Amino acid sequence: MLEIEEFAIDGLPQMNSAPMFPIFLKLQGRPCLVVGAGTIAAPKIDSLLRAGGMVTVVAPRARPEIEAKAQAGELVLHPREFVSSDLDGVFLVVTATDLQQVNHRVAEAARQRNVLCNSVDDPPDCDFFYPSVVQRGDLQIAISTAGKSPALAQRLREEVDAMLPEDTGAWLDQLGATRSRMLEALPSGEERKHALHLLAQRESCDPTDCPVQQTLDRLLQDKRTGTK
Repeated sequence: MLEIEEFAIDGLPQMNSAPMFPIFLKLQGRPCLVVGAGTIAAPKIDSLLRAGGMVTVVAPRARPEIEAKAQAGELVLHPREFVSSDLDGVFLVVTATDLQQVNHRVAEAARQRNVLCNSVDDPPDCDFFYPSVVQRGDLQIAISTAGKSPALAQRLREEVDAMLPEDTGAWLDQLGATRSRMLEALPSGEERKHALHLLAQRESCDPTDCPVQQTLDRLLQDKRTGTK
Protein backbone atom coordinates (compact mmCIF):
# COMPACT_ATOMS: atom_id res chain seq x y z
CA MET A 1 0.00 0.00 0.00
CA LEU A 2 1.36 3.38 -1.03
CA GLU A 3 -0.02 6.75 -0.11
CA ILE A 4 1.20 10.24 -0.84
CA GLU A 5 -0.59 13.09 0.86
CA GLU A 6 2.11 15.69 1.36
CA PHE A 7 1.58 18.99 -0.40
CA ALA A 8 2.96 22.45 -1.00
CA ILE A 9 1.23 25.28 -2.81
CA ASP A 10 3.26 27.77 -4.82
CA GLY A 11 2.81 31.29 -3.52
CA LEU A 12 1.71 30.27 -0.03
CA PRO A 13 4.09 31.25 2.79
CA GLN A 14 5.92 28.42 4.53
CA MET A 15 5.71 28.60 8.30
CA ASN A 16 8.99 29.16 10.14
CA SER A 17 8.47 27.11 13.28
CA ALA A 18 9.93 24.36 15.39
CA PRO A 19 10.58 20.99 13.70
CA MET A 20 7.55 18.76 13.19
CA PHE A 21 6.96 16.18 15.92
CA PRO A 22 6.80 12.71 14.27
CA ILE A 23 4.34 10.32 15.90
CA PHE A 24 2.06 7.41 15.04
CA LEU A 25 -1.28 8.19 16.62
CA LYS A 26 -3.94 5.81 17.94
CA LEU A 27 -7.35 7.01 16.75
CA GLN A 28 -9.39 3.99 17.82
CA GLY A 29 -12.66 5.29 19.26
CA ARG A 30 -11.68 8.97 19.06
CA PRO A 31 -14.18 11.45 17.56
CA CYS A 32 -12.91 12.85 14.25
CA LEU A 33 -14.61 15.47 12.08
CA VAL A 34 -14.29 15.87 8.33
CA VAL A 35 -15.70 18.98 6.70
CA GLY A 36 -16.42 18.18 3.08
CA ALA A 37 -17.62 15.01 1.37
CA GLY A 38 -16.34 15.27 -2.18
CA THR A 39 -13.37 13.97 -4.11
CA ILE A 40 -10.85 15.76 -1.85
CA ALA A 41 -12.43 14.56 1.38
CA ALA A 42 -13.11 10.94 0.41
CA PRO A 43 -9.56 9.55 0.93
CA LYS A 44 -9.25 11.47 4.21
CA ILE A 45 -12.47 9.90 5.46
CA ASP A 46 -11.28 6.43 4.44
CA SER A 47 -7.93 6.86 6.21
CA LEU A 48 -9.63 7.92 9.46
CA LEU A 49 -12.04 4.97 9.29
CA ARG A 50 -9.16 2.55 8.69
CA ALA A 51 -7.51 3.87 11.85
CA GLY A 52 -10.66 3.22 13.86
CA GLY A 53 -11.73 6.85 14.27
CA MET A 54 -15.36 7.70 15.04
CA VAL A 55 -15.95 9.85 11.97
CA THR A 56 -18.53 12.57 11.54
CA VAL A 57 -18.83 14.26 8.14
CA VAL A 58 -20.40 17.68 7.58
CA ALA A 59 -21.15 18.76 4.01
CA PRO A 60 -24.15 20.07 2.03
CA ARG A 61 -23.56 17.36 -0.59
CA ALA A 62 -21.76 14.02 -0.40
CA ARG A 63 -20.39 11.53 -2.87
CA PRO A 64 -22.55 8.39 -3.19
CA GLU A 65 -19.97 6.14 -1.54
CA ILE A 66 -19.85 8.44 1.51
CA GLU A 67 -23.64 8.43 1.74
CA ALA A 68 -23.52 4.62 1.54
CA LYS A 69 -21.04 4.48 4.44
CA ALA A 70 -23.38 6.67 6.48
CA GLN A 71 -26.35 4.42 5.69
CA ALA A 72 -24.26 1.41 6.71
CA GLY A 73 -23.47 3.05 10.06
CA GLU A 74 -19.74 3.43 9.36
CA LEU A 75 -19.88 7.19 9.90
CA VAL A 76 -22.29 10.00 10.77
CA LEU A 77 -23.22 12.39 7.96
CA HIS A 78 -24.77 15.83 8.51
CA PRO A 79 -25.94 17.17 5.11
CA ARG A 80 -25.51 20.87 5.84
CA GLU A 81 -22.94 23.65 6.15
CA PHE A 82 -20.31 23.60 8.91
CA VAL A 83 -21.04 25.37 12.19
CA SER A 84 -18.51 25.96 14.96
CA SER A 85 -20.36 23.71 17.41
CA ASP A 86 -19.52 20.74 15.14
CA LEU A 87 -16.10 20.88 16.80
CA ASP A 88 -17.43 20.33 20.31
CA GLY A 89 -15.81 17.21 21.78
CA VAL A 90 -13.80 16.51 18.62
CA PHE A 91 -10.22 15.17 18.84
CA LEU A 92 -9.13 16.30 15.37
CA VAL A 93 -10.64 17.79 12.23
CA VAL A 94 -9.79 17.55 8.55
CA THR A 95 -11.29 20.31 6.46
CA ALA A 96 -11.31 19.22 2.83
CA THR A 97 -13.69 21.39 0.84
CA ASP A 98 -12.90 23.08 -2.48
CA LEU A 99 -13.53 26.49 -0.89
CA GLN A 100 -10.44 27.98 0.78
CA GLN A 101 -12.50 30.43 2.83
CA VAL A 102 -14.51 27.58 4.33
CA ASN A 103 -11.37 25.60 5.15
CA HIS A 104 -9.83 28.67 6.79
CA ARG A 105 -12.95 29.29 8.88
CA VAL A 106 -12.88 25.70 10.12
CA ALA A 107 -9.17 25.98 10.96
CA GLU A 108 -9.74 29.23 12.88
CA ALA A 109 -12.58 27.67 14.89
CA ALA A 110 -10.43 24.60 15.59
CA ARG A 111 -7.59 26.75 16.92
CA GLN A 112 -9.95 28.51 19.30
CA ARG A 113 -10.94 25.11 20.73
CA ASN A 114 -7.43 23.56 20.71
CA VAL A 115 -8.59 20.92 18.22
CA LEU A 116 -5.89 19.58 15.89
CA CYS A 117 -6.63 20.58 12.29
CA ASN A 118 -5.49 19.56 8.83
CA SER A 119 -6.64 22.01 6.16
CA VAL A 120 -6.10 20.44 2.77
CA ASP A 121 -3.76 22.39 0.47
CA ASP A 122 -3.25 25.13 3.05
CA PRO A 123 -0.05 24.51 5.08
CA PRO A 124 -0.31 27.63 7.28
CA ASP A 125 -3.67 26.38 8.59
CA CYS A 126 -2.37 22.85 9.33
CA ASP A 127 -1.41 21.50 12.73
CA PHE A 128 -0.38 18.23 11.09
CA PHE A 129 0.39 16.93 7.62
CA TYR A 130 -0.36 13.63 5.93
CA PRO A 131 3.03 12.09 5.06
CA SER A 132 4.03 9.89 2.15
CA VAL A 133 3.56 6.34 3.43
CA VAL A 134 4.86 2.92 2.50
CA GLN A 135 2.92 0.15 4.24
CA ARG A 136 3.32 -3.58 4.56
CA GLY A 137 0.79 -4.86 7.08
CA ASP A 138 1.55 -3.27 10.45
CA LEU A 139 4.83 -1.85 9.16
CA GLN A 140 4.43 1.80 8.19
CA ILE A 141 7.23 4.05 7.01
CA ALA A 142 6.20 7.70 6.82
CA ILE A 143 8.14 10.42 5.00
CA SER A 144 7.55 14.15 5.33
CA THR A 145 9.37 17.24 4.12
CA ALA A 146 6.95 19.57 5.95
CA GLY A 147 5.55 20.56 2.58
CA LYS A 148 8.89 21.82 1.23
CA SER A 149 9.33 19.20 -1.50
CA PRO A 150 6.50 16.73 -2.17
CA ALA A 151 8.49 15.50 -5.18
CA LEU A 152 11.39 14.46 -2.92
CA ALA A 153 9.00 12.77 -0.50
CA GLN A 154 7.44 10.86 -3.39
CA ARG A 155 10.83 9.78 -4.77
CA LEU A 156 12.01 8.56 -1.37
CA ARG A 157 8.72 6.73 -0.87
CA GLU A 158 9.14 4.97 -4.21
CA GLU A 159 12.71 3.96 -3.34
CA VAL A 160 11.69 2.54 0.04
CA ASP A 161 8.72 0.76 -1.53
CA ALA A 162 10.96 -0.90 -4.11
CA MET A 163 13.34 -2.04 -1.37
CA LEU A 164 10.75 -3.78 0.83
CA PRO A 165 9.55 -7.28 -0.11
CA GLU A 166 5.77 -7.58 -0.46
CA ASP A 167 5.60 -10.18 2.31
CA THR A 168 7.33 -7.95 4.89
CA GLY A 169 4.05 -7.45 6.75
CA ALA A 170 3.51 -11.19 7.17
CA TRP A 171 7.12 -11.58 8.27
CA LEU A 172 6.60 -8.82 10.85
CA ASP A 173 3.60 -10.69 12.25
CA GLN A 174 5.83 -13.73 12.75
CA LEU A 175 8.53 -11.56 14.32
CA GLY A 176 6.02 -10.26 16.85
CA ALA A 177 4.88 -13.75 17.78
CA THR A 178 8.47 -14.97 18.10
CA ARG A 179 9.42 -11.96 20.21
CA SER A 180 6.66 -12.84 22.69
CA ARG A 181 8.01 -16.39 22.93
CA MET A 182 11.52 -15.04 23.39
CA LEU A 183 10.47 -12.80 26.28
CA GLU A 184 9.01 -15.89 27.94
CA ALA A 185 12.02 -18.12 27.30
CA LEU A 186 14.99 -15.84 27.97
CA PRO A 187 15.68 -13.65 31.01
CA SER A 188 16.48 -10.00 30.43
CA GLY A 189 20.10 -9.46 29.52
CA GLU A 190 22.66 -9.36 26.76
CA GLU A 191 21.80 -12.83 25.47
CA ARG A 192 18.16 -11.86 24.89
CA LYS A 193 19.14 -8.52 23.40
CA HIS A 194 21.49 -10.23 20.93
CA ALA A 195 18.81 -12.78 20.02
CA LEU A 196 16.25 -10.04 19.36
CA HIS A 197 18.65 -8.28 16.99
CA LEU A 198 19.43 -11.55 15.24
CA LEU A 199 15.73 -12.22 14.85
CA ALA A 200 15.28 -8.92 13.00
CA GLN A 201 17.90 -9.87 10.37
CA ARG A 202 15.96 -11.71 7.73
CA GLU A 203 19.06 -12.90 5.91
CA SER A 204 20.18 -14.79 9.02
CA CYS A 205 16.75 -15.71 10.39
CA ASP A 206 14.39 -16.52 7.54
CA PRO A 207 10.99 -17.74 8.81
CA THR A 208 11.52 -21.12 7.11
CA ASP A 209 14.94 -21.75 8.71
CA CYS A 210 15.63 -19.66 11.80
CA PRO A 211 18.16 -20.83 14.42
CA VAL A 212 16.55 -18.47 16.95
CA GLN A 213 13.22 -20.24 16.49
CA GLN A 214 14.87 -23.62 16.94
CA THR A 215 16.61 -22.49 20.13
CA LEU A 216 13.35 -21.08 21.47
CA ASP A 217 11.57 -24.36 20.83
CA ARG A 218 14.19 -26.18 22.89
CA LEU A 219 14.24 -23.61 25.74
CA LEU A 220 10.47 -23.50 26.05
CA GLN A 221 10.22 -27.28 25.96
CA ASP A 222 12.85 -27.50 28.71
CA LYS A 223 10.97 -24.86 30.73
CA ARG A 224 7.71 -26.81 30.47
CA THR A 225 9.31 -30.12 31.46
CA GLY A 226 11.49 -28.56 34.17
CA THR A 227 14.75 -29.77 32.63
CA LYS A 228 17.93 -27.76 32.12
